[in-house]
Amino acid sequence: MEVITIESEAFRQLISRMENLESYVKHIVKQQPLSEQWLDIEETCQLLKISKRTLQGYRDEGILTFSQVGGKVYFSASAIEEHLRNHTRKAIKRFNKFH
Repeated sequence: MEVITIESEAFRQLISRMENLESYVKHIVKQQPLSEQWLDIEETCQLLKISKRTLQGYRDEGILTFSQVGGKVYFSASAIEEHLRNHTRKAIKRFNKFH
C-alpha cells in the first residue's frame, strides 16, 4: 500500500471541498419531487402529522396503498399526494351574523 503525504493546509482544503460537495448533493436530493420518493412509516407519520396507529388504520382500511419489503413498510409519496388531492374540499364561506 502506498502512503501519500500532503501538507496540512492542502488536507484541510481537500476536506472543505468534500464537505461542500456533500452539502451540494444533499441539496440536490432534497429538490427531488416528492412524488418520486418512498417514505417509511416514521416519515409518513411526520409528513401527515398522524400517529403510527392512525397510519396502520389507513393501511387496514385501504386508504393508503403501501409496499412491504421484508418487515419494512413503505408508502409512495405520489400515492399520498394523490389521496390528499382526491380528498380536497372547497372552503365554504359562511355568513357571520355579528359582522
